[in-house]
Amino acid sequence: MNPFEQSARPLEQCLLDWRDMWPLPYDKHSVDPYTRARVILMNSVEFDNVAFSHQMARACADRDARRALALMRRSEQQQQKLLAALKPANETQLEHTIAYEQLSVDLTAHLALREMDDRVRDALHFALLEDLDHLYRFSVFLDLETGVRAESIVGGYTEIMPGRPTIAHHRAPGDSILSPLGNDASLFSRMAALVISAAEQQAMNYYMNVCATYPNDSGRALYREIGMVEEEHVSRYESLMDPSLSWAENLLMRQYAECYLYWSMARTETDPTLRQTWSRMTDLELSHLRLAQTLLERLEGKTYDEVVGDGVFPAPIKLGSNIGYVRDVLGAGVNLTARGEGYAPVESLAADADFFRYQALVNADPQQVQSHGVVQRYIDRFGEDYRFEIAPSPVPALRERRKDNISLARQGPSSGC
Repeated sequence: MNPFEQSARPLEQCLLDWRDMWPLPYDKHSVDPYTRARVILMNSVEFDNVAFSHQMARACADRDARRALALMRRSEQQQQKLLAALKPANETQLEHTIAYEQLSVDLTAHLALREMDDRVRDALHFALLEDLDHLYRFSVFLDLETGVRAESIVGGYTEIMPGRPTIAHHRAPGDSILSPLGNDASLFSRMAALVISAAEQQAMNYYMNVCATYPNDSGRALYREIGMVEEEHVSRYESLMDPSLSWAENLLMRQYAECYLYWSMARTETDPTLRQTWSRMTDLELSHLRLAQTLLERLEGKTYDEVVGDGVFPAPIKLGSNIGYVRDVLGAGVNLTARGEGYAPVESLAADADFFRYQALVNADPQQVQSHGVVQRYIDRFGEDYRFEIAPSPVPALRERRKDNISLARQGPSSGC
């Protein structure tokens, strides 16, 4: 579909009333895991676009353009409130966190499978193994705290097992920055960087908020630590985005990507009611996109094809199980760390590498690192960790279930960590 060839209502006709913003929530016991993941993804994208609109308005001197942005932003806010209301009140913070991490694993894997640009694919593979480990550690904590098994939430579609150990994710900030894509990159690569940045940004925001409200210190510490890693992921992914785009070009790209995502959700959703919601949101986004197109033409004298080419959507984003692919990536890249704008096996780093210096600073006492502590407490109580695996880990060092591995991807031959 080419959204620029579709009819769009005037944006004033797209505003919702309170009833529209109060849909029936999904049932947490029967919802398809990827329906829940779609809700989280699109909620993330709405948050990201509202934040961008505010930043654009602060940098824009044209008051008519500011008014147009305010109208678009109000509509986006209403969409976000509608999506947020789909989460049922009886779904706990931890249960919702498992869904966040399942989304991170399977969205990242899906994008990587389709990605042709080595820089983007390598960045996706690298963070994929960290999100896999976050899913594992939050799942251990969920069972430890509540007795709820996370496989009931992920539906058996995503394995729950150690990835690159979270204690090894803490790296020097400069190693999170990559060289950006240029305007010669494919449309899919540019949208992938934008979409995964929005998803990780929302995960970071959610964890940082929960870390201040969780009812015990263990939960606060775990959310704080993994929230810091999500900030690294945001820095890594957003550094891929083309910095040469103007504000108006960025606005068009974002509205185009949002329209593409809602269109994708409508075509892949299995719940009939939610499929109607995604179709309705697609219609609203056509109006947002039309306004972004008008602003681009008026403010900069440019046409949409200078930003997104012919405008035809790529094949839809489809969330689903990626167990075999994730296992392959885990087996090939678990011992990598970031080095400058690339990646390297930890054992190849010099003893004075930034990675080891940062590790010595923040992880001086590994027993104080909550991502390790929660797994060790579980093992102390039950004799082995909690997992949901279809087969033993493809990494022999991660098959031991009676001791948490805090050396893998963290200790070099003479690092002293």
